[in-house]
Amino acid sequence: MSDLLPASTETGTLGVPHLKRMWAAAHAARSGAQSARPNEGRLDHQVLNALGLGLQQTWAYLMHTAPTFERFEHWIVDTAGAPDPLDRERLRATIHRQPLSDTVRARLDAIEASPPVLDETDLAHWHEHGYVVLHDAITESEREAAEQAVYAHVHADPNDRESWYRGDGRHGIMVELIQHAALNAARHSPRIHKAFAQLWDTADLWPTADRCGFHPPQRAGYPFPGPDLHWDLDLGAPLEFDTQGILYLTDTPAEQGALTVVPGFQRKLPDWLAALEPGLDPQDQDLHALGSEPVAGRAGDLVIWHAWLPHGSRPNLGERPRLVQYINRSISVSA
Repeated sequence: MSDLLPASTETGTLGVPHLKRMWAAAHAARSGAQSARPNEGRLDHQVLNALGLGLQQTWAYLMHTAPTFERFEHWIVDTAGAPDPLDRERLRATIHRQPLSDTVRARLDAIEASPPVLDETDLAHWHEHGYVVLHDAITESEREAAEQAVYAHVHADPNDRESWYRGDGRHGIMVELIQHAALNAARHSPRIHKAFAQLWDTADLWPTADRCGFHPPQRAGYPFPGPDLHWDLDLGAPLEFDTQGILYLTDTPAEQGALTVVPGFQRKLPDWLAALEPGLDPQDQDLHALGSEPVAGRAGDLVIWHAWLPHGSRPNLGERPRLVQYINRSISVSA
C-alpha cells in the first residue's frame, strides 16, 4: 500500500511537502487498508508543528471527517492560518535533502551564536538528574497573556473558585488550546530555543504545537484526574534521545500539582527495561517506587526533562489552579 501513497515531495495548493502523503495514509487507514510508513511518525509531527497544528487534533479531523485533500488544506488555513513561507521553505529543503536557504540558515546560526542561557551548573544538573529549569523563560507580559488565554478558553475566572470545576474545553487537566497568539511567544522565543539547542547540541529544531493544562485543586467530587507517572514513548522500540517541556504560567509549589519526575532515571531506563520480567508492561509498574520527586517552579519557569524520565502530574493540594503550556523542540528529520 505504501507504494500507492503520494511521495513526500508531492504538494498541493499550499506547497507543503509530505502533507498529501499524510492525508492519503489517513484515508487508507480509515478504509481499513494498511499503509506501511515505517519511521515517518517524526516527519508527520514535524510538518504539523511547522503548520502550528496538533498531532492528535489533525488525525482526529482526518479520521472523523474524511475530507478531500482540497478541503484538508482549507481546514489547515482556517485552523492555524496560512503556512509561514520560511517554514515551508525549510520543510522543502529538509524533505528534498537540499541545503537550507541563506535566510533560514542565518536564523538558526543566530541561535547557535547567541550566549548560553543554561550555565555549567544547569547542564551538570541536566546530565545528573535528567531535567533542568530555565527561569524567566518568557517576559512577564507574555506569561500573563498566556495565563489569561487558558482561563478564557476553559471559561474560568481566577477569582471564582466554582468556575474552576466546570470542565469546559478540557479533558482532565489537559486543555485543547493550541492555536492562540499568546502561546506563540514561548514557541518562538529565542531564549527557549537556545535552551533546547544547548541540550540537543544543535539549533536545527522545530517548536512543537502542543496543548495547555489547567489543574484545579482536588476537592470532594473532583479527585486527581491524572495523568500519573508514565512515559510518552514506545518502550518496545529502540530508545532515542528526546526532550519534553512544561512552562509554568502560575507559581507552582510542590503541593500545587507540580510536574513530577524520577530524577536520574534516563541513566537507568535501558537496564531497568532489560531486567523487567517478560510480559510485564513497563507503564503498569509502581513508578513512584523508583524515587519520584515534584519539580516546583515560579510563574515563567520552563522545566525541560529527558523523555526517558517517568513523569506526570500529581494531586493539587494547594489553593490555586496550576496553569501550564506544554512546549518542546524536536530535531529536524528528512523523508
